[in-house]
Amino acid sequence: MDEKDHLILHLLEENSRIPLEDLATMVEIDLDEAKARIKTLEESKIIRKYGAVVDWERAGDGDVTSIIALKVSPERDAGYDKIAERIARFAEVKTLRLVSGRYDFILLVKGRTMQEIARFVSEHIAPMDGIRETTTQFVLKTYKENGTPYDEREASERLPYSF
Repeated sequence: MDEKDHLILHLLEENSRIPLEDLATMVEIDLDEAKARIKTLEESKIIRKYGAVVDWERAGDGDVTSIIALKVSPERDAGYDKIAERIARFAEVKTLRLVSGRYDFILLVKGRTMQEIARFVSEHIAPMDGIRETTTQFVLKTYKENGTPYDEREASERLPYSF
């Protein structure tokens, strides 16, 4: 992986629908090399998935998002990995991260209602072996998602970045 691969990753992260010809021009490589580099990045699982940042509230979706922090007891010989694998299997869990600080895991969980999320936590997460404590916060408003501001005024005033 070299500087050009990093530039490709940044460009695709910013806009995964960028025309391949434009990407090749911006990276200063030919089209075939751009295709080959992207294929290698995909096969090596550095590029995990392509997607869109969707403002679900604007789209009329009433889903509720919550941030759940967990304190856990790591398992002997497996540490945090086995617990993380069990938690990651739930479709409600959109993001799962091991973090430093007061809590061990931070989960981003989506559900139809606050009650649905509360029930998910009380019936599936809290009773799991190794879970010592949970705390749930509900997202009231999203201002920025994956680097994309939701306020259009802010988006038009974005600062350019360079590599």
